[in-house]
Amino acid sequence: MKNKSFYFIFIFFLVAVDQLTKTIVNRSMGLYSSIKVIPGFLNLTYIRNKGAIFGFFSWPGNSLVYIFLTLTSFLALSLVIYYFFKTPSSEKLMKISLSLILAGALGNLIDRVFRGYVIDFVDCYIIKWHWPFFNVADSCITIGALFLIYIFLFKRGAKCSQY
Repeated sequence: MKNKSFYFIFIFFLVAVDQLTKTIVNRSMGLYSSIKVIPGFLNLTYIRNKGAIFGFFSWPGNSLVYIFLTLTSFLALSLVIYYFFKTPSSEKLMKISLSLILAGALGNLIDRVFRGYVIDFVDCYIIKWHWPFFNVADSCITIGALFLIYIFLFKRGAKCSQY
């Protein structure tokens, strides 16, 4: 996996899956409609998230919040891209984790720039306790972040303080 093209194809594939699932939900479901997938645990529910992760900073019609979130997304994406290119090819798990985070950030940024909101549709719950709605891009970011935590806690050990 020394060839960077693998990672670019991986990122492109994940962004495509994210955008495809969001397009399917947008075209086939009404806003706030819900489909039970696993009763008592999982629904597909179409919502529009105008805020940040898990709906934080979701103030409808506030253009300053939209601008702040969009600029923050570009900044975070730039930092991840920088570290992606700075990471040696030999650190495959780090490259994969950064690729997952890049794909997720790109997927949600595409929504924010072209739609003005992010489409979320996965609704996990137990009885009446619901996890915040999310999408494929959010899943990529979460899995990539978990890989990073694993790398820094278990793979790098004492080296972690250097970063």
